[in-house]
Amino acid sequence: MSWSRTVEREAVHRISVAEVLLTDVRSCGPLTFCAAAAWTRSHPTFPRGRDDRHSPWMLVETLRQLGICVPLRHFGVPATAHFLIDDVSFRLDPSAEPTAPHGASEITCRVSVGDLRTDRSGKGVTALRMRAAFLAAGRTFAHAAGGARILGARRYAEIRCESAATAPAPSGRPRPQPAVLGLESRADVLISRPQDDILVDPADPRHPYYFDHGTDHVPGMALLEAARQAIALRSKGRMLRPVSGRMTALKFTEHAPPAVIHCLPYGRTGFFCFRQGGERTAEGVLRYR
Repeated sequence: MSWSRTVEREAVHRISVAEVLLTDVRSCGPLTFCAAAAWTRSHPTFPRGRDDRHSPWMLVETLRQLGICVPLRHFGVPATAHFLIDDVSFRLDPSAEPTAPHGASEITCRVSVGDLRTDRSGKGVTALRMRAAFLAAGRTFAHAAGGARILGARRYAEIRCESAATAPAPSGRPRPQPAVLGLESRADVLISRPQDDILVDPADPRHPYYFDHGTDHVPGMALLEAARQAIALRSKGRMLRPVSGRMTALKFTEHAPPAVIHCLPYGRTGFFCFRQGGERTAEGVLRYR
């Protein structure tokens, strides 16, 4: 595997080259792949912790990029396709995970693809599931999995024609202090709390990571981080860094009106769900040490 340069930004649906983590993806058997990723020591949105461990979202973002790159490169999915996350899960082993060295951690991924679905022609992939093991220095330290649907540009336009909208301008609603959420920058805050409700309400609708490119709905990674921030707030800063979790997307979470995050910290577990217009749009759980 090579860590010399990143894959093309288009292969992982990123505009900024700085946000590309994958450096190599190769087929290593039927429906199995080997991949390499470079986890920088100084990621602007997901900085390492005081103990030099990487953010767990580096793991999930690597899976997201694999879930796009593998179908584009190896299953003939067109570049204009839209990838919709159905569910995602991850599990870290804190005793084995790497700490950030000088430069970047060289991560190896062992990937398997299953539950492939195709269109009526049998050629176009419409859905798949992916499982990945993550290794550093030859030692497995994490696992992640997820399912996604793949829609062509025309079909996506059909289902989004009445709902598509760009992110609104920043609101004037009161926001938690970044430190309470385990953040350094106010621009990374994705929630507001006008009263008792916690809302999905990004301080920066053009955030260089969460909204790297224009979206007509709230992306899955932004939902996961908003849930983490809501649990951190409800736990008064006690629960900051999850080591495992899962999220299921039930429908699109729109930019407006702001979705409400209901969450319940209980012991070392934080349960959450997003509601918008009286309906659940996503739900899940995050677990902590």
